[in-house]
Amino acid sequence: MSPLKHGDRELKLVAGKTIFDFADDLHLRVPTSCGRNGDCHECIVEVRQGMDALSSPTPEESFLRGNYRLACQAAVVDPEALVEFNVLRRQPKILTASVKRDFKLDPLTVRRGDDVVWLGGEGGRGGPVRLDEYSGAIYGIALDLGTTTVAMHLVDLETGRIAYTASFENPQRFGGSDIMNRISYDGGKYRGELKQVAHSSVNFEIGDMVRRLKIRRRQIYEMVVVGNSTMRDIFFGLDVQSIGEKPYRSLTEHELLAGKRSTTALNVKAGELGMRIHPSANVYAGPLIGSHVGADIAADLLAIAMDEEEDPVILVDVGTNTEVVVGNRHRMLAASCPAGPAFEGGAITYGMPGYDGAVETLKLAAEGVEFKTIGNKAPQGICGSGLIDLLAELRRVGRMNELGVLTGGDREFEFVPDKGLTISRADISALAQAKSANFCGQQIVLRRYGLPIEKFKRLYLAGGFANYVDVDNALAIGFVANVPRARITKIGNASLEGASVMLLSGELRSRVEGLVRTIEHVELETEPDFFELFVEGCHFRPMFDAARG
Repeated sequence: MSPLKHGDRELKLVAGKTIFDFADDLHLRVPTSCGRNGDCHECIVEVRQGMDALSSPTPEESFLRGNYRLACQAAVVDPEALVEFNVLRRQPKILTASVKRDFKLDPLTVRRGDDVVWLGGEGGRGGPVRLDEYSGAIYGIALDLGTTTVAMHLVDLETGRIAYTASFENPQRFGGSDIMNRISYDGGKYRGELKQVAHSSVNFEIGDMVRRLKIRRRQIYEMVVVGNSTMRDIFFGLDVQSIGEKPYRSLTEHELLAGKRSTTALNVKAGELGMRIHPSANVYAGPLIGSHVGADIAADLLAIAMDEEEDPVILVDVGTNTEVVVGNRHRMLAASCPAGPAFEGGAITYGMPGYDGAVETLKLAAEGVEFKTIGNKAPQGICGSGLIDLLAELRRVGRMNELGVLTGGDREFEFVPDKGLTISRADISALAQAKSANFCGQQIVLRRYGLPIEKFKRLYLAGGFANYVDVDNALAIGFVANVPRARITKIGNASLEGASVMLLSGELRSRVEGLVRTIEHVELETEPDFFELFVEGCHFRPMFDAARG
């Protein structure tokens, strides 16, 4: 019999056993709430090898595309084959640090005598509303719903203390690796599946959280959700098709411009949304900046106190979509750069997100390749920070020119020879285009703002991926604007921190709703020289050298 593989662990294949059965044997957490009959659509797994060795997809799996199956429905029919799978609940590397803003503790959910009271009124407006009798604690959840990764804080609303932090892979990947694919999926006959799986995964994490801390779900009285415009609106059940069509606006943004609402922020009761916390808890969706620049970037701005900044600064939040904001409290410009998932492992032969076994740092030395993997596990692939190191090192030692062409006519370079892990010319091309999206966003917004690069006080690098990037290598290949190195600050998951600020300060929550309405959104594709800039951005050299080149 051949093996079934999950990561570096193996079991013998047995005909008739489901992937869920094997997950049990491996002690893997796979979410389910339907008794494994396929109804809940929660136990999605990615089959990396061996789809033909599994039973045919059932009607319960008809919403899935590509190499995804429900663990409870996929049974082994060929025990002589090789089957490899991943549970879409993998634990990413949690950020160890983030920017911290000083502010007055001013939550909207408070204790008044023996009661827990929500000060925001019905629908987020109005006077106090009694929620419950006080039972020893008042918690809230700050949730950053990323395209690739979901992160959340459990926050003690009485003290401001972070009681628990969790993160996990966004299980919506079956709907596509980027925003436009998810919009397309949600516009088809399976509309609502992306919302359901997001809710299920968050509720699953909340359940695990409360069990670990020995608290009750009903002691969680509030939730703040941030994410890009698409992720946020899918979570709240809004139709996202308008975000995928020019002028790329959320329904809430259209309604704001038509005078039908005063903010793009949303307030919904947890019971109505299906969140398994106190049913009367308010679930708040942070406001959008414009187009694809969403509530996660509004949260970033709160985290770095850009609403109070006198000196001009640059914010670059790196992800599947990279967002750029330039300015100070008097004037801000913002743009979204459709970088795609290449630096998060998508479409790269041995690329992978930042999970155990991913090469995260790399250096080419005289005696060979020196690298470090996440968790010090055997190398399985390479994540974004490792890819930036690899590209910069190939340039530094002359194995690749600035056009991304490997020297000597080579079609690939082995970065882990013992495992046969390589980067190919096609991989480098995909990374060049993803990098160029970042390049164009920063170049165009900075040019539109009108100040020379040396006039900016600081460049903030936000996002889980950016947190682990070697800044010197990122500068060398033109991934970020080449401001003086000492002015670049990594701020970790600032979106999650900003969501926590919204949770803990009603005053700052209100302020950011006003702030986003003053930010000018820049449409990159409308620039007359966009194509020329994109070509320049594909070169692996410092950004402003490229602009002059």
